[in-house]
Amino acid sequence: MSLHTTEPIAATVYRGNSVENTHRAHVAVVDAAGRLLYSFGDPSRVTLARSAAKPAQALAVLETGALERFGFDDADLALMCASHSSEPRHIERARGMLAKAQASEADLRCGGHPPLSDAVYADWIKRDFKPGAVCSNCSGKHAGMLAGARSIGAALSGYEEPDHPLQVRVKHTVANVCDLPDEGVQWAIDGCNLPTPAFALDRLARLFVKLAAAEDEVSSGASIAEPTSRTAALARIYRAMTAYPELVAGEGRFCTLLMNAFEGALVGKLGADGSYAIGVRASKQTAAHTGKEGAQGALGIAVKVEDGNVSVLYAVVAEVLALLDIGTAGQRAKLDAFHAPRTLNTMGVATSRVVFSVALAAAR
Repeated sequence: MSLHTTEPIAATVYRGNSVENTHRAHVAVVDAAGRLLYSFGDPSRVTLARSAAKPAQALAVLETGALERFGFDDADLALMCASHSSEPRHIERARGMLAKAQASEADLRCGGHPPLSDAVYADWIKRDFKPGAVCSNCSGKHAGMLAGARSIGAALSGYEEPDHPLQVRVKHTVANVCDLPDEGVQWAIDGCNLPTPAFALDRLARLFVKLAAAEDEVSSGASIAEPTSRTAALARIYRAMTAYPELVAGEGRFCTLLMNAFEGALVGKLGADGSYAIGVRASKQTAAHTGKEGAQGALGIAVKVEDGNVSVLYAVVAEVLALLDIGTAGQRAKLDAFHAPRTLNTMGVATSRVVFSVALAAAR
């Protein structure tokens, strides 16, 4: 894959009448069958999903039977999919998951780091608190991985290594749920020390539409046949994330506010360095794009901002939801602080504005 400066600009930041920054992005929107409906930029752009891949990684753990074996509940599953803010509730739940899995913080291979929350960071500084591995924003995923390793009878040591039996399972599951052969996914090392996948952006959208479509199928009761175990597992992940959005991110964070605003109608997850994915359950709004009612009306949305600017990413995601008319105006208004971010100077004066140029092209 090569990147070109001729790729379209998604957002321009103005200070006064002068252009301060331009941001290029890619968008892919798919239906429940994985067909591309709309795009902006390059929907096939090979993208490191980073933490947006956590639901697929959690799926691999769930399918080991670890949640039942160790008594993990849906709140624990939500934390497995989280990039949390290291709030006390996050740290306490991660510790509880380790205890259930008969593991300890010393078994974690993620490491501590400054929290994603400014408020938590200020508290840590005030208390001279030194974060350990359980404070990592990915500690829930790692605790789940330890449970998964134990569930399949593999060693806890080295669970983060690409050739560990659990990671081999994770790699296969990620490829399979994205409808790719194993060799169709590239792998690198994430910030938390676990393998992280890269694939075409529309495959990330495909992963998230499967989450939403699975919840549609399981909750509708309209299907004569029982849902497959994979469908039930995907629906459980969807329900866990949307039932506990405060565990997926944290106070004031975009993922939490997004899922709270849409009241279970969609699931969303951030990936570091400018990737985001959303699965939207079937509704009249989605049917207007898919032309179908029912489960096949779900949508998957994936966005990648080239320069990794997370503030711009959130703004573009909110803009895409507006362009697709997802939810109500009132629900989307709850994201206004992210959709139209205000930059204030030291005297509280607004200094810049964002202008969007995202135009979703219908797939041919």
